[in-house]
Amino acid sequence: MKIITSESVFSGHPDKICDQISDAILDAILGQDQAARVAVETAIKDDLVVIFGEVTTTATVEYSEIVKKVLKEIGYTEEFCVLEKISKQSPDIAQGVNETLDHQQGAGDQGMMYGFACNETPELMPLPIVVAHEIAKEIDTLRKTKYNHIFGPDGKCQVSVRYVDGKPFAYDTIIVSAQTRPEASLSLAKEIITDEVLKPLIGKDLTGINVLINPTGAFVIGGPYGDSGLTGRKIVVDTYGGYAKHGGGAFSGKDVSKVDRSVSYYARYVAKAVVAAELADTCEVCVSYSIGVANPVAVSIDTFGTGKISDEDLLELVRRNFNFTPSNIRKELEFDKVKFHKLATYGHMGREDLSVRWEHVEAKVAELKEAYEKAKGSA
Repeated sequence: MKIITSESVFSGHPDKICDQISDAILDAILGQDQAARVAVETAIKDDLVVIFGEVTTTATVEYSEIVKKVLKEIGYTEEFCVLEKISKQSPDIAQGVNETLDHQQGAGDQGMMYGFACNETPELMPLPIVVAHEIAKEIDTLRKTKYNHIFGPDGKCQVSVRYVDGKPFAYDTIIVSAQTRPEASLSLAKEIITDEVLKPLIGKDLTGINVLINPTGAFVIGGPYGDSGLTGRKIVVDTYGGYAKHGGGAFSGKDVSKVDRSVSYYARYVAKAVVAAELADTCEVCVSYSIGVANPVAVSIDTFGTGKISDEDLLELVRRNFNFTPSNIRKELEFDKVKFHKLATYGHMGREDLSVRWEHVEAKVAELKEAYEKAKGSA
């Protein structure tokens, strides 16, 4: 037996505030200029927000207005001071990304990216991170619709699941730390979280589960007044909750020429297609690139002994049915239709609620099954 733990954070967590601002700026720029190069980061502390990074675009956007709109939508009504430090993308980077020797778009950086899928949940995601995100999402929703007088925007939750023989067996511990208003009753807040969040999600009987709600007591000072925030500090929350590897870098604030972002989505797309095609119960895909080069320098697959065929044979099927060049990834995953701001909370993977292309693998499942049957027939 082993215990696997994953964490999610609420939309008002300082780091997630910064992710949302960075992606809202990205969306605003891409709305005017799909060819823009964007790498924007945000930092927040108290009433100060700093926007910094590199942007090359024909778009005209008001950064401070976007910042204030995002903060207001989350639930922060204070006045914020916004400082901006934005320059253009380095020409040394741009020349490698704009056009390679074979006239294809090159990778925006070197690095390795991971994608993962398993058959523990309908989303083909690990159970602990799915449940953690659902708890965070539900508390955020209740705050905005019913209990703004009880809860503040900040908070986080953690879910620990006991595994037996590699499969989820039982919930072990659930921790919720939710910001509350100064005048709110902590006992009422705990009752709401227990009765309106945990029981509907986990089950009416929480017996045997170690449930800890605001275990330190009062949690009144939160958000940027309780802690500083920075884009990209919740990368494990954004992917698989520590259950699987995370390579490359952060996602938010980056356009899809950055393989940190685009290829992480594509690797998830590949892994999910493999599991959905029932070629493996668990699949991890690793892809690595050199800056300015269109094709990856390496692709590997690990099914952890759950594959119907060897990992080497499965990799051959994948290579024949997936195109890992950045230009194809951009087209196949229909990035021009994605609103990245919506991905900046509750994870970037498993988001079937957003209809993002990398979570819809039906066509690729059919291709993989057909390729598998052909390979089996000719063996």
